[in-house]
Amino acid sequence: MALGTVTASYELRFDTGRVCLDLLATTHPGERLGSVDALRAWITGAGLVPEGTPLTHADPSWLDAFRELRADLVPLVRAPGSPSYGRALARVNDLARSAPPAPRAVPGADGTLVRRLDGPPGRDALLGAVARDAVDLLTDPAARASLRQCEGDNCTIVYVDTSRGRRRRWCSSEVCGNRERVARHRRRTAALTRA
Repeated sequence: MALGTVTASYELRFDTGRVCLDLLATTHPGERLGSVDALRAWITGAGLVPEGTPLTHADPSWLDAFRELRADLVPLVRAPGSPSYGRALARVNDLARSAPPAPRAVPGADGTLVRRLDGPPGRDALLGAVARDAVDLLTDPAARASLRQCEGDNCTIVYVDTSRGRRRRWCSSEVCGNRERVARHRRRTAALTRA
């Protein structure tokens, strides 16, 4: 989806290659899901619902549930041997049982078919969609082998490396990669001025 999508007073990123990893990225560099409005923007930006889907029925319980799922994803993605792994796996598997929102094709304003939901998406259906993405990621050996930790300074984002040659170093070339290039330039400039 969009890289560095700015929404209201928070920035949401969708550059990890997977919805479940995009949810994990909402903790970097600080809490990005600080409100129900931020969660609504994340749900739409992550592609869980079509653009323009009303999510006015989302309430603070949704925020708590998505944060709990995010916490359960941490040991599954970052610490497979941790003591909380079994509980987290059971919870993600349980959430994955929920049916995802039902899409349908309807004529748009110009007559072309567009994707709409059959009705307002429920919290459990959306959580289920993210949990299913996690199950798909964690059970796919090729995708699991492509998981990388960003090499950017102080960046904790995990992403799927789909680059040719599997040599991608950063979660985002535009964000962490740019920071590294700027830092390298400053180091070279400082070295030249000292010489």
